[in-house]
Amino acid sequence: MPDFGKPTIEYVELIPLFVVFGAACLGVLVEAFLPRETRRVPQVLVTLVGLAGALGATIYVATDVDKHADGAARGLVGAEGSIIVDGPTLYLWGLVLVFGILGTALFAERRLEGGLSAFAGQAAALPGTEAERIAATKGLDHTEVYPLLLFSIGGMLLFPASGDLLTMFVALEVLSLPLYLLCGLARRRRLLSQEAAMKYFLLGAFSSGFFLYGAALVYGYAGSVSLSDIDQAVREGTADHTLLLVGIALLAVGLLFKVGAAPFQAWTPDVYQGAPTAVTAFMSAATKVAAFGALLRLFYVAFDAERWSWQPMLAVVAIVTMLLGAVLAVAQTDVKRMLAYSAIAHTGFLLTGVIGAQGSGELGDNQYTSLEGVLFYLTTYGFASVGAFALLTVVRDAGGEATGGSSWSGLGKRSPLVAGAFAFFMLSMAGIPLTSGFVGKWAVFTSAMSAGFWWVVLPAITASIIAVFFYIRQIRLMFFSEPDPDGAAAVTEPSLLTTGTVAICLAATLVLGIVPGPVLDLVVGAGEFIR
Repeated sequence: MPDFGKPTIEYVELIPLFVVFGAACLGVLVEAFLPRETRRVPQVLVTLVGLAGALGATIYVATDVDKHADGAARGLVGAEGSIIVDGPTLYLWGLVLVFGILGTALFAERRLEGGLSAFAGQAAALPGTEAERIAATKGLDHTEVYPLLLFSIGGMLLFPASGDLLTMFVALEVLSLPLYLLCGLARRRRLLSQEAAMKYFLLGAFSSGFFLYGAALVYGYAGSVSLSDIDQAVREGTADHTLLLVGIALLAVGLLFKVGAAPFQAWTPDVYQGAPTAVTAFMSAATKVAAFGALLRLFYVAFDAERWSWQPMLAVVAIVTMLLGAVLAVAQTDVKRMLAYSAIAHTGFLLTGVIGAQGSGELGDNQYTSLEGVLFYLTTYGFASVGAFALLTVVRDAGGEATGGSSWSGLGKRSPLVAGAFAFFMLSMAGIPLTSGFVGKWAVFTSAMSAGFWWVVLPAITASIIAVFFYIRQIRLMFFSEPDPDGAAAVTEPSLLTTGTVAICLAATLVLGIVPGPVLDLVVGAGEFIR
């Protein structure tokens, strides 16, 4: 008879996960028992307190984590091998929670919609019907968005910490399903929002199927879904190699969809444009952090010994992704779609860092690996992206958010602060020196170069030059074009929630560009993945 023992759970090290999921469950209870008109403030408080508590717990765990036995990685393997709490996991947790707090502030903004949130008053009401009009007149608000946000963040915390493929798949679904719903809840342009949610759901379902099929094939190869066991099986190389390669390819499809890499990027511009901008801001940063964390763990831990097979594949994907994103962004006249294609290009830049698995780089006194370079790039891009989308919410016309390019003509004359802040985020995304984007690109490009992938870095530099064109074009439109007399947008004064979010993102983008050392030290101190 097999000997079944009671599982051991490392509760202290997993406190951040418990806090976020506990706050999400508490939010569900608030929805069930409080009257609708009184739910908003308790939901916002539960969400912010839960995320702040999880962030504090993450900092505590990071200062208390044990040194790994081999001396190269900090952390532990918990929950019977299902969850790995190591240095990169804790850094990614911190990033997701910070972006979650900033996203919550944007979710809670009500001043921009005349006392209402950006979310539909009653999602069940068909667009344009009397039921929708009544819901808007009554000022109804979907406060369910806060528990959905927390559940998605919980999945994002679990995703890069997964120690086996099944846990990774469960985390993928937990983070994705709430996002499908959130994308379809825009108060204005509801048909566009619902179309975006449907596209995201259908394509996401297919990508999840690819991931699960790939996990099954890798299990057939290794006889286990544990990443460490898969790594051992790959190093021994005794099973069918074709089975392994097909499994890696299918798993890559599932993860490349979540990061928005070509040829799985088709959902990105439609979803970014149709979703409520607060959701887009959160997704653009937090989802990318979680998905790249999982992708790094999968390829650097489970398939590290097979890197000569997956590195060329990811290199080709990186080249196509960044060139496709940069070229198509040039043709965009809608600001949200331009930022969406920009996000695709940045995914290619991040993949350039991922393929430099054995590479390293140096900036001043800081020496970093490719893993650490990607983590730093995720930090820089996340703050710039959240800040840019937060500013999009305050540029408005009679129909709501004014995302058409002509509406931004002459914005620098009407509101120099908003236009100047948006221009600074554009310069950072372009990788101009003295911004965080320049340091982030330097980190991933140098690590790829040191690994011998100069033939990927050259297209990356080309894509960066192309990207400068549409970023500078947007700046020229704001500062050096005459306002459109028929379609010029105005800037609405936001509350402290949106103002504070923009201020934090501006400060982070500036400081990481001028003094990146402290954050680079933090990234380098995170160490490597536990194998």
